[in-house]
Amino acid sequence: MKHLLIVNPASGVVSKHKLVPLICHLLREKGIDYDIVFTKAPGHGHELAREASAKGYGAVIACGGDGTVNEIASGLTGTDTVLGIIPTGSGNGLARHVGIPIDLARSISIIAAGNTVKADYGMANGNPFFCTFGVGFDAAVSERCAREKRRGILMYLRNVINEYIKFRPEEYTIEVDGKVITERAFLVVCCNASQYGNNAFIAPTASITDGELDVTIVHTGNLIAQAIAGLDILTGLIRRNAFVDVFRASSLKIKRKSEGSGHVDGDAVKLPEEIEVVCCPAALNLFAPTKSTSFRPIITPVTLFFRDLGLAIRHLLPGERQ
Repeated sequence: MKHLLIVNPASGVVSKHKLVPLICHLLREKGIDYDIVFTKAPGHGHELAREASAKGYGAVIACGGDGTVNEIASGLTGTDTVLGIIPTGSGNGLARHVGIPIDLARSISIIAAGNTVKADYGMANGNPFFCTFGVGFDAAVSERCAREKRRGILMYLRNVINEYIKFRPEEYTIEVDGKVITERAFLVVCCNASQYGNNAFIAPTASITDGELDVTIVHTGNLIAQAIAGLDILTGLIRRNAFVDVFRASSLKIKRKSEGSGHVDGDAVKLPEEIEVVCCPAALNLFAPTKSTSFRPIITPVTLFFRDLGLAIRHLLPGERQ
C-alpha cells in the first residue's frame, strides 16, 4: 500500500523541522512506503487528501492536530483510502479517543499494523466534524483562540478565563426526534468522539462507530456549579452533573436568536441562527488499535494524565526521542 504523508508545519507547539526527519525514519523502519507533502494554507489538507485518493494512494497519514485531521479526513470521506494519524497538535482529540498514542513511534506502529475501522463523522450546516461541534462558551473560546498567534495549553487556559469573565449564555431551541427543547445554556455540544482533546471528556460514552452523536447540554448555573461542571469534564463525571443533560441522536436542529460563532473540532466558524446537525455513519476508513478499553470515570482520565506526564518527562531527557 502506498501512503501519502501530509504534514501541517504550523500545527502544535513543536517545530516540524525537528519532527519530520524522525517521522520519516520511523516510517522507513516499519517498512511503510510513502511520499510526503506539506500543507501551505488553511484548506490545503482537504485538497491534498482528495487528490491522493484520486491518484490511488491506499492511505493518507495526517501529521498535525485536530484541525489538520479534520481537513484531511473530510477529503477522504466516502472513499476507500484509509486515514492514519500521527498526532502532533495541541489537543489531538480524535487520536486520543481512538486510542492512538501521543507518541510518534507507537502511533506509526498502529498504521503499520493495518487494522482499520469504519468511522462516523458529523456535519453542521455542511461543516464536517470528527470530534465535536459546539455553540456557546466553547465556541466563544475557539473564536478567541483563533486570533492568537501562539498555540498550547497555557494560551488556551488564558483565553478560557478571559472569555468566562465576559461570557453571557444564549437561549437555544433544539429539535430532535419530534421533540422541542428550549434552554438557556452555557454550551451545547454535538459529539462524535468522547473529548475535545487533552483528555477533556465532554461525552465520555460517545462512539465513532454507533451512527449517532452524543449531545451534551451544560445549563446555565452559578459560578460554583459551572466550575464543578468543568471539573467533571476532566474527571469523566460529566453525565452525573445535575446541570448537564446528555442524549443521543442521529440528527437535530439547533436554533438561536441570531447568527454567531460555533466550532468544528476546535476551529471557529460563523453560523446562522438555525443549524442542522447530522451524523454520517461509517463514512471514513481509519487506522485504529486492535484493542479498545472501556471508559471509567476518574480512573481513565488519571491514567491518561500520568501517561502523558511520563511521555513529557521522557522527551526532556537527553538522547530520548518520541
